[in-house]
Amino acid sequence: MIEKFLVGTYTKHQSEGVYQIELDTDKKQLQNAVLVAKAGSPTYVAESKAHKVYAIDKKTDGDKTIGGLLVFDGNNIPFKEIQDVTEEGSSPAYVTVDELHQNVYTANYHTGNVHVFNINADGTLTETDRIHDVGEVGPLPEQASGAHPHYADLTYDNRIAVCDLGLDKVYLYDLSDQGKLNIVSETTMAPGFGPRHIKFVEKTGKAYLVGELSSKLAVLDYNEETGELAVQQVVSTIPADWTEHNGAAAIRISADGRFVYVSNRGNNSLAVFEILADGNVQMIQLISIEGEFPRDFTFNSDEKFIVAVNQNTNNATLYERDADTGKLTMIQKDFAVPEGTCVTLRK
Repeated sequence: MIEKFLVGTYTKHQSEGVYQIELDTDKKQLQNAVLVAKAGSPTYVAESKAHKVYAIDKKTDGDKTIGGLLVFDGNNIPFKEIQDVTEEGSSPAYVTVDELHQNVYTANYHTGNVHVFNINADGTLTETDRIHDVGEVGPLPEQASGAHPHYADLTYDNRIAVCDLGLDKVYLYDLSDQGKLNIVSETTMAPGFGPRHIKFVEKTGKAYLVGELSSKLAVLDYNEETGELAVQQVVSTIPADWTEHNGAAAIRISADGRFVYVSNRGNNSLAVFEILADGNVQMIQLISIEGEFPRDFTFNSDEKFIVAVNQNTNNATLYERDADTGKLTMIQKDFAVPEGTCVTLRK
């Protein structure tokens, strides 16, 4: 079977925008990288079930930086641009599609804003809300300039979770029928934790939070009624003797809720954790990424494979996954993809 993925990139060197790659699950190989949409550093992309693709875009106009989203019709290759949703200011770091509410959410690391857009019938966007995180910054240099939301996405009970790296906070919001965000709770992590991405497991009521700046994974207990999160466990995503720089990045959880995967940029590895009966985790594998700076990775449709993209070495790495043990085996490491920063399975 042939499965298709979209790869978001920086366009600082070789890349020209958004690429599509294929996974041949029978041959167990990645193949056929094709440029499908030109954009300026589309570092994160998301696709709707209607095959509209929402890609981050960044460009310059004289001494001004323009950032936001480009909307594409992804039904044919090359994709057709149908809307430019950009404004003065830097580009977002994260974008996702909410099929239930027909919304798109972005988190803008540089401006400190989270945006809510409603998806119109033709796939174009209309902004319904924007918020700006406010609070005391963390102690590290990367936090000194203020709020840095790095993630805005749905919980399993359809709240919106926002991770703010600058303020060491996780916010949960309810969404009104008018597309407005209403604060439910905020959770403050240890100073310098640097929250980046979070994933929730419904059957256990736990959340798993990656700290980019601390290279830690936190297990949080989620109270659905109050919307509050409580820290239950914190573990490292890198070896205890690692002394060089590392930034933890992406997190994925297997559909059976048994295993957590985290990418390490610096240690250049994928950390594999088993989820125990109480929701806590223990690391069971640390495997080389076979490249440098793995900002993102994802499962294929049946989770037998993981595809990772390495920003600094212009390659993708393919792993086979054992569903029983959760452990990975590298099976392809030199597939060329320029400046990859995001990889997502096509709808």
